[in-house]
Amino acid sequence: MPNPRARGSRRTAQPAEASTGAVTPLTGEFTGKYLVLLPEDCGKSSLEAIKQASGLKTACSAADFTGAAVSMSQAEGAEVLYLDKLNVAVVDSDPSQVGGLESAAASDSKILAVEPERIIYTLGGGLDEQSLQYLRGYKDAVNHLYETLATREGEASLEDEDVMAAMLANTAQFTLGLRATLVNRSRFAGRGIRVAVLDTGFDLNHPDYPGRVVSSQSFINGQAVDDLNGHGTHCIGSALGPQRPVTGVRRYGCAFAAEIFAGKVLSNAGSGGDTGILVGINWAITNKCRVIPMSLGAPVQVGEGPSPIYENVAQRTLRSNPGKLIIAAAGNDSSRPGQIAPVSRPANCPSIMAVAAVDSNFGIAQFSNGRRNPNGGGVDIAGPGVAVFSSAPDPFPASVQPTGPGRPWPPRHHTISGTSMATPHVAGIAAMWLESRGVNTPATALWQLLTGNARRLNLPSRDVGAGLVQAPI
Repeated sequence: MPNPRARGSRRTAQPAEASTGAVTPLTGEFTGKYLVLLPEDCGKSSLEAIKQASGLKTACSAADFTGAAVSMSQAEGAEVLYLDKLNVAVVDSDPSQVGGLESAAASDSKILAVEPERIIYTLGGGLDEQSLQYLRGYKDAVNHLYETLATREGEASLEDEDVMAAMLANTAQFTLGLRATLVNRSRFAGRGIRVAVLDTGFDLNHPDYPGRVVSSQSFINGQAVDDLNGHGTHCIGSALGPQRPVTGVRRYGCAFAAEIFAGKVLSNAGSGGDTGILVGINWAITNKCRVIPMSLGAPVQVGEGPSPIYENVAQRTLRSNPGKLIIAAAGNDSSRPGQIAPVSRPANCPSIMAVAAVDSNFGIAQFSNGRRNPNGGGVDIAGPGVAVFSSAPDPFPASVQPTGPGRPWPPRHHTISGTSMATPHVAGIAAMWLESRGVNTPATALWQLLTGNARRLNLPSRDVGAGLVQAPI
């Protein structure tokens, strides 16, 4: 189900279309800032071109901060923020100054594209009816799977039988998501791999993570990395949660030995601008993170193309040596079967791996977005995304409190649904594949490993791409 999105304060601005190619007019909420794409080998000449075209004077660079841990208070005090690993600038200007930038983009090779900064939101979070039904009927769901396979009268493949066995075994030790993706049978745990989860932060004092290497940074001005929303802690749990939670709950995390990088790019209200997200990506790349999951997005129209800024950033990131894989949630704006919404921004970029959500019966989640736009916006892969159990911060976020009597899960954990929950499963499994094939495996090869080894589902590729992500065995 679509996530009710909190609305933070923001400035309004007339959206300017990206200057590269014809596009459908953009929709959404805008901050008044603009994103500027620069050539890969730009250096100071492009920054000077921005200043000359816009009349702006003050600038700061992510490279001026140790480990690219940008102080957002300082960044917001400058008219231009330059992200050195992405070759993207964020410009704080009025509409008259933006006209000069757009003119420069049309005629000057030092400025490639300009687009308005949008507001982005968490994708998933509330305790929805599907989660409640799952909690009441988990046993029925497993029995249904068994009966479905049994009625095929010998037509079930070995893969079907393996997955069924994985789901039916050790139910007290593993979540359904880990069994369905074969994480519980894998000997790999993401050792030596850095994973940067860009979200609402992390509960650094969560009892399930003692002794783990956690690097954290907030890119929300005035807010610490501590997660007062719950979304980020839940996503980190699914991707990187412990092998044996000390709280005594079942295992819920995939790459339990990977290094955790927690970047707070969305506020405690669950929203933020493109600036914080791009600064977070720049930070992750600077710190050699190989997998960058983002369970966030904004809805797009049918016919609206991908962001040229995010697409170029993702292309450059994939091609880097060693490459980094950006993974993003496909979005929760559908109401199936009648209405299928397009894949959200920025997951609709072809060079970002877009993740759909499936339920416990391997059916498409009713909220999961699908391919609607021919010039971008395809789903690449799917992950478990309905009633996913994972870690939660303390205090427990009021936004996900159950409506019924009592809490149907142990303290410091909760169960929620969304493509946001599917995305960290793919990210954690990506780290496991990197461990299995070598840390220097190219990102393009990692993409192929994930999609090529996905479990094929009896669903359209429009909805689930290559299928359900599977861990290396």
